[in-house]
Amino acid sequence: MIKSVRFITLVWMLSISMIVSAQTTEEVKQLAEQGDALGQAKLGSLYILGRQGVEVDNQQAAVWMKKAAEQGLVDAQVIVAAMYDRGLGMKGNIKKATQWYEKAAEQGHGTSLAILGKNPTAKGSVKFSYQGLRLNAARAIPKEYAKRLLMKK
Repeated sequence: MIKSVRFITLVWMLSISMIVSAQTTEEVKQLAEQGDALGQAKLGSLYILGRQGVEVDNQQAAVWMKKAAEQGLVDAQVIVAAMYDRGLGMKGNIKKATQWYEKAAEQGHGTSLAILGKNPTAKGSVKFSYQGLRLNAARAIPKEYAKRLLMKK
């Protein structure tokens, strides 16, 4: 049983790495420099994660992710919000973070709605700490969303 789980995990990891490496770093950079929002977000993701020969550089990640966010790419907007919340690659600024979460929420982004306390499902159901949710989200979002962005075609 353990061997089969390890095998399945290995196959899954290999398939993910094949999807991610479907575009070379140079191809991603070229798309980003041409103004492609997804290319910019992917390049920012490479800088966040330190993948495909790109070293971790939160300042460069912030630059590219913000360009994608300004074009309306919702995942990039959420990453920028979390980066502002944490001061990751840019000066921490809760007001700017909130503005970016609001932009994503306007597009119906569920996590952003929850972070802002605007998720109608959560209201009244359980006593909830939105501040705690926001802090945890700000820690997890950049890397998790960066991984998700790298898998998009």
